[in-house]
Amino acid sequence: MLPISLLLSAGEASGDMYAARLATALKQRLEVTLFGMGGPHMRAAGVEIIADYSEVSVVGITEVFKRLPSLVRTMRQLVDEAQRRKPALAILTDFPGFHLRLARKLRPKGIRNVYYICPQFWAWRPWRVNLVRRRFAEALCIFPFEEKFYADANVPVKFIGHPLVGNVRATLTRELFCKQNGLDPGGIIITVLPGSRHGEIAHHLPVLVEGIREIRQCLPGPSHTVVAVAPGLDPAHLEKHFPVDWRVRFVSNDTYNALAAADLAIVSSGTATVETALLGKPMIVIYRLSPLTARLAKLLVKTKFFSMVNLIAGRAVVPELIQDDFTPQRLAAEAQSLLCGSPSANPRVSEMQRGLQEVQRLLGPPGAVDRAADEIVRLLRPAPSNAK
Repeated sequence: MLPISLLLSAGEASGDMYAARLATALKQRLEVTLFGMGGPHMRAAGVEIIADYSEVSVVGITEVFKRLPSLVRTMRQLVDEAQRRKPALAILTDFPGFHLRLARKLRPKGIRNVYYICPQFWAWRPWRVNLVRRRFAEALCIFPFEEKFYADANVPVKFIGHPLVGNVRATLTRELFCKQNGLDPGGIIITVLPGSRHGEIAHHLPVLVEGIREIRQCLPGPSHTVVAVAPGLDPAHLEKHFPVDWRVRFVSNDTYNALAAADLAIVSSGTATVETALLGKPMIVIYRLSPLTARLAKLLVKTKFFSMVNLIAGRAVVPELIQDDFTPQRLAAEAQSLLCGSPSANPRVSEMQRGLQEVQRLLGPPGAVDRAADEIVRLLRPAPSNAK
């Protein structure tokens, strides 16, 4: 029997990671060949990358226009390849602006679409859930409250839990991490996750550097700044923004240890906030868009909170510094509040950690990727015959 052909697509760093894990789980269950759009994780998992997600990864509404030629070219590549290979399913990971259009083009060609990691339409243009109903055979959601949202719109849906649960853990103690990176374990460690896209870095770094400058001036003892570099980013590009005498440590492929060693994390809103929550670390969530995109987004966003941690909890567990609130002064003030005294003696840190434990519980049990793979295997089975 020939292997089953599947199209697997992801359009950003977190999706590449989730899709790679799904690829591995599917290969453990079936004889499959996988092709599509992705990045280094999917490539390492044995997916044939037709288009690299770096060609299309973009944040913001106005920023899309700058990448339009790449978006159109990549769409055509995937559709042409799907038409040639006739995959049994197209498994599309988040990234709705691109994947909703891809699903529309694939469906008339007889290709069934599955949404793996459902888009957060409950927060952002909720009417688009109707597009999922029309274009997808099933949606696999990772947050508990999403299942009802999609089911209410008559979308075939299954809650699988969050793929990060059970997979986010440190492999080094704080002491070993400090030893490897030349840090004093007795000093305060601030770990910064500035984002995974070049646009995020451009908007965030100038404010981050000035904010950290103010934080360093106010701390009573020695402090260290650690920057966790997202896959696909050049550490040298980030390094040039920081004063040389700060001796900032830039770490690649070691984000979880960098977070676990931290006294405080400053995190760009996104998947990284969930990773930080699973490690139970106090954090400040930051984000900034271009002014025009921010104005448009304000008209479309339907939620009270911006960060996933607060959305999951349904309350303000961690501080959010978004757009005009993200200033060096506000960042320094929040950091000082959270770094004041020992964590056990700081009531704000204690309350935050209780909230993070609640978020961990709401994210569901480990095994989300296995549950997703099992559901995809079920969809690949022939429908039972009614013949007698």
